Amino acid sequence: MMFPSIFGENVLDDWNDENYGLMNPSAFFGKGSPLYGKHGGNIMKTDIRETDKTYEMDIDLPGFSKDNIQIQLDKGYLTIVASKLLDKEEKDQKGAYIRQERYSGTCSRSFYVGGGVTTNDVKARFEDGVLKLSIPKKDEKELDQNKYIAIEG
Repeated sequence: MMFPSIFGENVLDDWNDENYGLMNPSAFFGKGSPLYGKHGGNIMKTDIRETDKTYEMDIDLPGFSKDNIQIQLDKGYLTIVASKLLDKEEKDQKGAYIRQERYSGTCSRSFYVGGGVTTNDVKARFEDGVLKLSIPKKDEKELDQNKYIAIEG
């Protein structure tokens, strides 16, 4: 029997996992990421390119807006935090949900960029669901205090 597929995922995947999840309770009760379910590992995929003077980072954050993203530089670590809130109380006037794949939650990722980098050095833009960061190559110095970075765009 063929089931409809949405974005490469079988609509009834949760019921088809390992004997309908009866032998694996965590699969049955959906113990994946609270933000993106069992495909949460696909969030915040990052490409890092090295140029002569900078490191260029592209971080996928589909479905987020600029206001949902926070970038922090603390003791040489650059941390990106993205959060999304959905109103689960909202009712559909045309019927009840048979499957709900959108969740509320927060995801984050940290990268060591060195003690010589300051918040003024890092440039950030958010375009079409991709956070683009430009971080200059610098010599190690005393670590900057805990600071936040503004996102342009």
